[in-house]
Amino acid sequence: MSKRDELIVKYAADLKDKCGVTADMDLLTKVTIGCGPSIYNADSSTVSSSDISELTTVKNNFLIKKLGLSDGADLDQGIAEVMAQYGKTNRSKYRAVVYYLLTKHFGKESVY
Repeated sequence: MSKRDELIVKYAADLKDKCGVTADMDLLTKVTIGCGPSIYNADSSTVSSSDISELTTVKNNFLIKKLGLSDGADLDQGIAEVMAQYGKTNRSKYRAVVYYLLTKHFGKESVY
């Protein structure tokens, strides 16, 4: 099993245990691949829900550029809902899981 496959299994477990979501493994795999090499770096593989600049990066680089959404208050609201679903007290929020949840939240599975 490759390192990426191991991470995908870890992400699916995180979705189930921390978010109560059964992962669509095909979509989760595509989202993980879309994250590129960032998933292998300890710092870039997670998203800090308390770091405003990081949440702005998620909004600009993922929601607007990747998913093609228009900037607006609904994007900030969606990020806040996903972070709450993942658990405010959960310190390590994996980027691939956050992106997966955002993709589902905004109904943009067709991008992948």
